[in-house]
Amino acid sequence: MNATITLATARRIMTQLRNDRRTVALMSLVPTLVITLLYFVIDDERSFTAWAPILLCVFPFLVMFLVTSISTLRERTSGTLERLMASPLRQLDLLIGYGLAFGFMAVLQVSLALAVSLTWLGLELTGPLWPLVLVALLNALLGTALGLLCSAFARTEFQAVQFMPVVMIPQLLLGGILVPRDQMATVLEWISNVLPMSYAIEGMKLAVVSDDLSGDFWRDVLVVGGSILLALGLGAATLRRRTP
Repeated sequence: MNATITLATARRIMTQLRNDRRTVALMSLVPTLVITLLYFVIDDERSFTAWAPILLCVFPFLVMFLVTSISTLRERTSGTLERLMASPLRQLDLLIGYGLAFGFMAVLQVSLALAVSLTWLGLELTGPLWPLVLVALLNALLGTALGLLCSAFARTEFQAVQFMPVVMIPQLLLGGILVPRDQMATVLEWISNVLPMSYAIEGMKLAVVSDDLSGDFWRDVLVVGGSILLALGLGAATLRRRTP
C-alpha cells in the first residue's frame, strides 16, 4: 500500500462527495431524523433509551452500505475504476481510500446523531460516552466495507440496492433486535453467531447500560473490527481489470 496514493484517492472521493450535496445530506441527516421521529412516536423516555442505541447502530450501517455500494458501482460502470487500475494504484489503496473518505462521513453522521440524542432528545447513558461512539463508528465502517464488497457483484444501481435486503435484513432479524438471540431456534442462533451485526448490536447495548465494560464488550468490538478488515480484503480480491 502506498500512503500517498491512498490519501489522494480519499481526497478525490471527498471532492466528489462535496459536489454531491444531496448525498451528503442523506448520509448526515437521515439517522438523526429517524431517531428524532422515534422519540416523538414513542413519547416515553424509558422506551426511547432502550431503542435509541439500536437505531444508532442500525441506521449508520444501512445508510453507509447503500451510499458506498452505489458510489463504487458507478466507478466500475463508468470506466473510472478501469483507468485507475491502469495506474500505479493498488486494490488496497483504492479500498482504504474509500474507507477513509466514507469513514470521515461516518464520523460526521454518528456525531450529529449522538449530539441530538444526548442533548435535545435526552438520551441517558449509564456509562461513559466513548464506547457508544466507538461502536457506532465501527458499525458505520462495517456498512462501508460491506458496501464496497457487494458492489463487485452488481451490474446496475438497481441490483446494488437489491443487495440491501439480502445482506442487511437477515442481520437485523437475527441480531437480537426483535427476539433475544438465546431464544431463537438453534440453527438461527448458530447463523446469528457468525453475523457481525449481532456483535455490533450487543456491543452497543453494553456501551449504553454498563459503566464497567467487560470482556464481552471488547470481544464484540474485535469481531466487528475484524469483519471490517475481512470485507476490505475480500473487496480487494474482486478488483480486477477487465482489459489487458
